[in-house]
Amino acid sequence: MNGFKKIICVLFITVILLAVAGCVQSEDTTVSEQNAADSAEQEVQTAEEDSVGLAFQKESTMSLVNEAVELMNEKGELAFDEFREKDSKWFHDDTYLSIWTTGGIRVAYAPNVSSEGENVSDLKDYSGNPLGQLFIDTALSEDCEGWVDYQWPKPGETSPTMKYTFVKRASIGDGAYLVTSGFYVDDYVYTNSLEDIKYFTRFGTVSLGNLLHPGTVDRDLGVDYSIAHVIIKPGGSIEPHMMKNPEVHYVLAGEGVLYIEDVPFELSEGQLILIPASSKQHTENTGDADLEFFAIDQPAWAQENEEMVE
Repeated sequence: MNGFKKIICVLFITVILLAVAGCVQSEDTTVSEQNAADSAEQEVQTAEEDSVGLAFQKESTMSLVNEAVELMNEKGELAFDEFREKDSKWFHDDTYLSIWTTGGIRVAYAPNVSSEGENVSDLKDYSGNPLGQLFIDTALSEDCEGWVDYQWPKPGETSPTMKYTFVKRASIGDGAYLVTSGFYVDDYVYTNSLEDIKYFTRFGTVSLGNLLHPGTVDRDLGVDYSIAHVIIKPGGSIEPHMMKNPEVHYVLAGEGVLYIEDVPFELSEGQLILIPASSKQHTENTGDADLEFFAIDQPAWAQENEEMVE
């Protein structure tokens, strides 16, 4: 999906949340507005907590590296022994320091001391980017420090995720070194992509995968809506059903027809349709290629909110 589509997706989700609030029954307006306000407040609070968490982690990482540089200024290479101490401020959980010469020789690395002495200047991340050279160039830059982002797997995992590492130049006598420490960004900001989601099949020709669903992750996202990526094969269809909540479809690719209470709505790329709550709906792919769209539900999709109809 290109950058323009991604921007559109972000914008329509905001519009969706505002539109959904107007689709409830009039006798429930007061309660619904209060629930919406409570939900919005929770989302803001969670977003603020995540933002503070990310900002705090960045500050903590920078402070750790700066303190390590100060200790090296004070104790020289004797500081390396302290950096290797397990369960210390320098080495605990996923937090550790990596010290190199600016020539690329690793001299202190608590997670694997046996690798100390190796030349890692040619180290690459999982996307093939020249990580070792990026570290060295950052340390030797005019600012003598900076942040480097790259793809690296978490301990015990094989799939890479984004790691954000602070690099700073240090010196011991006439020797030049670089000190690094980093953290995994997705511990603080939830991300996902169409390439990473798992799909399941319904109605024989329809594939669905949750791009965002608060019930499928092991953390509090602070949201109560879901975004599913739906793919209908040529000639396929979604059988008639009703959702107790409003549902929005945003078409990513292909052609088709969405029937709402048997009224046909032509579907094409870039189109958005808000389906009122408790309305009979079914969708057909009338084109020669896959029909793809996002289905957005608030509250998040749940089986008890769906009813199949004749």
